Amino acid sequence: MTAFVAMVRAVNVSGTGKLPKEELTAIGKACGFKQVRTFINSGNLLFASDLAESTVKERIEQRLVDYFGKPVPAFVRNAREMAEAVKKNPFSDDKPSRVMAHFVDEEPVKAMIDEARDVEGERLALGPRLLYVSYGEGIGKTKLKLPAVKQGTARNMNSVARMAELLAGME
Repeated sequence: MTAFVAMVRAVNVSGTGKLPKEELTAIGKACGFKQVRTFINSGNLLFASDLAESTVKERIEQRLVDYFGKPVPAFVRNAREMAEAVKKNPFSDDKPSRVMAHFVDEEPVKAMIDEARDVEGERLALGPRLLYVSYGEGIGKTKLKLPAVKQGTARNMNSVARMAELLAGME
């Protein structure tokens, strides 16, 4: 069994809509996953499965269509990938609450950083299927625009680290 997290885009913040933890847990169980649980109320589903990542993603996204009535992306990572995201954080000198991992489906390329606009003190770096952004003064004050992650989802490094710990305990 592989421990996975599925991070649903823009749940309980803006854009996608409300998805209570109980409903997200029910989605995971309906997909046939084991050890199903959530982490904070922002669309993080932790579970174990023998299925391939692509199959896991398809099942979750189909259930999300059923729930929301529209396509909603989920970004799936296994325990090793989440641990790697923490380990490779190039901005460990900043507060983890001010560093965001913007998860995307494809491996990022330098052009994704080059197209960033209104960069005013933020630091950006490529990671494993994610972009790291250190917001320095805090995300609430930023004017940064990152077209490359428009369809991605972000979690701060405190959350990424905690999910990595939880996933490691599931394997």
